[in-house]
Amino acid sequence: MTDNPRPPVGTQHQRVGWETPAGLDETMIAAVVSRFYDDARRDPLLGPVFNRVIAPEAWPHHLATIADFWSSMLLGTGRYAGRPMPKHMAIPELSDDHFRRWLALFRRTVTELCPPDIAALFIERSERIGNSFRMNIAMRRGADITSMAPLERETPLWSPPQD
Repeated sequence: MTDNPRPPVGTQHQRVGWETPAGLDETMIAAVVSRFYDDARRDPLLGPVFNRVIAPEAWPHHLATIADFWSSMLLGTGRYAGRPMPKHMAIPELSDDHFRRWLALFRRTVTELCPPDIAALFIERSERIGNSFRMNIAMRRGADITSMAPLERETPLWSPPQD
């Protein structure tokens, strides 16, 4: 018996209930990941956390890992087999403010780069993931999550300086 009941990395997954929107591909995912993390690293709230936790030389690997995550999530490629929760749990300053900003920047990124149907898919998944992470982290920190509501959307949104 195996300790990990997951299929091997790279196993193509069957998704039930939805089809991949036309135009959603690895190139689009890579563009979203790259733009989002460029902005997040410069964000006054998120940047200090990302830049402390991820060393400069580790960013290419991190971006590839996140692209694999979204490829697995949206294209069913099965390339991601990581466990992101322990890594996020190890960041003591993560709060609702961080999740709210992360989601706001992500919404802006996909809205700017993707057709509306693809942006909506990214947004729906990111909001579900973000709220799940924050509830899981709060619960593991001993908080009572029985009355936790989904995050309110952040407005107005900070914009990175134009280069």
